[in-house]
Amino acid sequence: MKKLQTRAVEIHEKLLEAFGEPVWRNPLPAIDELVSTILSQNTNDINRDRAFDALRAKFPTWESVRDAKEKDVIAAIKPAGLANQKGPRIQQVLREITKERGSLDLSFLADMSVEEARNWLTKFNGVGPKTAAIVLCFSLGKPAFPVDTHVYRVTGRIGLRPEKMTVEQAHPYLEAVFPPETYYAAHLNLIRLGREICNARKPLCPKCPIRKLCEYKDKTK
Repeated sequence: MKKLQTRAVEIHEKLLEAFGEPVWRNPLPAIDELVSTILSQNTNDINRDRAFDALRAKFPTWESVRDAKEKDVIAAIKPAGLANQKGPRIQQVLREITKERGSLDLSFLADMSVEEARNWLTKFNGVGPKTAAIVLCFSLGKPAFPVDTHVYRVTGRIGLRPEKMTVEQAHPYLEAVFPPETYYAAHLNLIRLGREICNARKPLCPKCPIRKLCEYKDKTK
């Protein structure tokens, strides 16, 4: 593991040299980030943002989203795709949070440990490890490492995790491989690497900034 941790830091530093220190959009309140991340499932950032903005334009508060007619929420979030699943899921999560906490303010999570906050979030149906990690990392500034499609594919291809490891298993594994202070930048730069160079079907290996640190068997072709 020590050798792997050293290589992970080297990869992180090479990506910083190539892409710079990444900055995501302005942090959202935790409840906003939670809804946004549910909307992001199985779609791209553009469609996620279109659906999120449409939802906020239609309903001024999360309480009004929670209490709205299901069909109206579904109609608002259609740009994100799978609206028939995501609409009821968002409303149910909002109802369950309200039932437990009495409000939709999630700022209390900032006072919890990472594991406590993660466990609290993932008990809700539709909130998996990635969704929880995004809320913790980007909204609450906690050391959590989100593993999305790009991060999962790239880390497996370059040899930072066992090839047959599941996405769920990859979250704690990669949190052990990367130092906590690198989570934010490493996550975003691995996504950028996956989108721009380490494509799923035809990776552009000659252009890759971490080619010398990669274990992908076809990188020399």
